[in-house]
Formats: sequence, C-alpha cells, structure tokens
Amino acid sequence: MKRTLILVPLGMVLVAWAPSALAQRDLGAVVVRAERVADGLWMLSGAGGNIGLCAGGGEALMIDAEYGPLVPRIRAVADSLTGGAPVRFVLNTHYHGDHVNGDSAMAAAGASIVAHENVRARMSVTQRNAAFDMTIPPAPERALPVLTFTDSIGFHLGGREVRVFHLPPAHTDGDAVAWFPVLDALHTGDLFFNGMYPVIDASAGGSIDGMIRAVDLLLPLTGPATKIIPGHGPLGDRAALLRYRDMLVAVRDRVRPLVRGGKTLDEIIAAKPTADLDATWGRSRPPDRFLRMVVLGMTAGTGGAKPK
Repeated sequence: MKRTLILVPLGMVLVAWAPSALAQRDLGAVVVRAERVADGLWMLSGAGGNIGLCAGGGEALMIDAEYGPLVPRIRAVADSLTGGAPVRFVLNTHYHGDHVNGDSAMAAAGASIVAHENVRARMSVTQRNAAFDMTIPPAPERALPVLTFTDSIGFHLGGREVRVFHLPPAHTDGDAVAWFPVLDALHTGDLFFNGMYPVIDASAGGSIDGMIRAVDLLLPLTGPATKIIPGHGPLGDRAALLRYRDMLVAVRDRVRPLVRGGKTLDEIIAAKPTADLDATWGRSRPPDRFLRMVVLGMTAGTGGAKPK
C-alpha cells in the first residue's frame, strides 16, 4: 500500500551541506511518499536517500532524514502514519548530505541523532569527495550525532526490536545497517542501490570490494520474504539484492585487470567494460561516473579528513 502526501512547494533552495549532485536543486515540487514495509515500519522517499520509519510504544525511530527543506513534509507524512508519535531518534546510515541534511531540523524538533563514530568524525570537519569533485564543509554543530557507537546499538519500540550494526568500509567507512528481525526487514543505507549503479565514496574509504563484502554479510539475514529498504531505488527483496551483487562482481572482475594492467582512467572508460550492463543499471547516473568511482576505490585509497 502506498500513501502520498503533497504539501505546499518551497521553491528553489540551496542545500548547504550535501555532498552529492543534488546540492542545488528545486525541492519545491518534491512529493514525500510512504510505502508500508511491515507492521509499524514504512519506507519514505523524496529527493534523497530512502527513509525508514519504525513506530511502536507511542514513539518512533527515523532512519536518515534526507534534506532539511523537506523535513516539514517528512514529519507530516510520519505523523499521518504513526498517529503523531514523536520521532525520538534519527539514525544516520552514513555521513552523506542526502541522508543527514535534515538532522538539524529533526534535532530542533526533539530527536536525538545517532550514528557510527566515523559519521560524526567526518561531519565535524571538511571533507573532499573525489567522486563528485566536491569539497564539503563541516556540518553545523546542531546537526552532529549526539549518540555514537563503534560496533552496534539496539532500539526497542513497543516490542519492535531494531538491531543496528556497523560494517567494514564499503560505501563509506561509517556505514550502518538497521535489521528488524521480528519484522523480517532491513534498511541497508547506501550499501544497496536497488536497480542502479551505486555511489562509492573512495574518499571516505569506499570500494567496490567493500560493497561486495557488505552484501555478502547482509545476505545471511535475508530470506525469500525479507523486505529490504535500499538507500536508493524501490523497496527490494533478497532476489534484488542478489542481482545487485552479481552486477558488482561482474564490474569488479572486468575493471580490476584493466587497472592492474596499467590502464588510465580515460582508457578504462573508453574500453566500456560495463556496456552490456548500462541499459539495466546505468539509468540513474552516467556509467562513466560509476566507472570513475570504481577505479578510484581500486587505486586512490582513502582521502579527505579521516576519523582518528
């Protein structure tokens, strides 16, 4: 079941802290949509990363918060689903602006921001995102996570258990996954881009090998009926996650020999190693940009300001 809420447009806005190609865009026409995942669990989608909303016991947990200007719409949708239950916590799956830019507004509304310690560390200082050729200034103090963890943390909402755990560097070095064992559901953050080439942030420790390893760690938590909220794309399942893994492995196995053979980035792009995959997976971003991210992850190591 899908629910849609349309609120008054906000017009042209400038997102001040967002390391993505969406840093400046018209968010006024964005519609925040909600899709039921399980009892008391929904996926909200708008302009940035998909949001998870879990409610129980008269309160709610939000997973990621998209863009600040969308927060009034996001909160209105959340209230309509939960009966106005306050969002007590916002969990960030990683540090990218299309997932955390709304943190300031959610904190002002009373939510506590929670994230892996590397997320707070990266949000606290200037970052360089080589994949998008962007320099990202520090986040405002009010947007920083106030609760951090190293390996895992749990939430309990009226009998709904949420297990959150950190994975080795994959999309970034601060990736967190939310697992709902009783509801048979996952929120993967940007470890899973359903039906599209992912973003891989080599400047923050990301790599295609890390992405494949992350998926391999997630698959044992899934079964045929598991619902998976991806960082981007439609609600998924185990079969979609397996297709995504197969694509990542194919790309890795085609690009790595070219890198090891001394080919330049331009030569690798010209070789079109993903040509047969692009029609299916390359609709969300230019395949050349994805190849650039894959090569950066294989050759550049981590950059920017790193957590201590």
